[in-house]
Amino acid sequence: MKLAETGRAGASGRVWQRMLSGRRLDLLDPSPLDIEIADIAHGLARVARWNGQTRGPHIFSVAQHSLLVEALCGECEPAMAAPDRLAALLHDAPEYVIGDLISPFKSILGDTYKVVEKRLLAAIHLRFSLPPTTSVRVERQIKRADRTAALMEAVLLADFSRTEAERLFGRHAIHWPKFEGLLAPLACEAAETGFLQRFFDLQQG
Repeated sequence: MKLAETGRAGASGRVWQRMLSGRRLDLLDPSPLDIEIADIAHGLARVARWNGQTRGPHIFSVAQHSLLVEALCGECEPAMAAPDRLAALLHDAPEYVIGDLISPFKSILGDTYKVVEKRLLAAIHLRFSLPPTTSVRVERQIKRADRTAALMEAVLLADFSRTEAERLFGRHAIHWPKFEGLLAPLACEAAETGFLQRFFDLQQG
């Protein structure tokens, strides 16, 4: 069965989400014209990492995780160009629509999930004047930073032991204290503001 058929199999046939901006984003055929950074920031600041199973009075949001990943990219590659760092900031942007599914559940869903996620990310990139897909080199840098962020979050927020977390996410030679400020869970509004500010800083180069 084709993706379009599975996506429209529900009783209502609705495959779009209405955003607070008034945009309606089609999940099967997302248009860059229906994507607004304010919607992305608002949504990501309200999506919890680790299914909310983290310490602190607030969730640790995907918006904060995105800021951490972008900062780690800059630490590992100081000369990384602003557009590539913007791609790092937006690496999980589709989750403003589809949420942050934990990796084991993604494995169960398989390719259908990945196809939807890739289409959304390509549309988001085009909306903000980035190539629809990142280069292999930049993709590797982002994935390395993403795994480093997951390691830090697992240990400092989700109560994994360092040994267990390193078994899952690998060992990463990063000076952790430098980034611990980015790991303090923030209220939604603060996370949203921080994400937006960093987005505009990177857009200005």
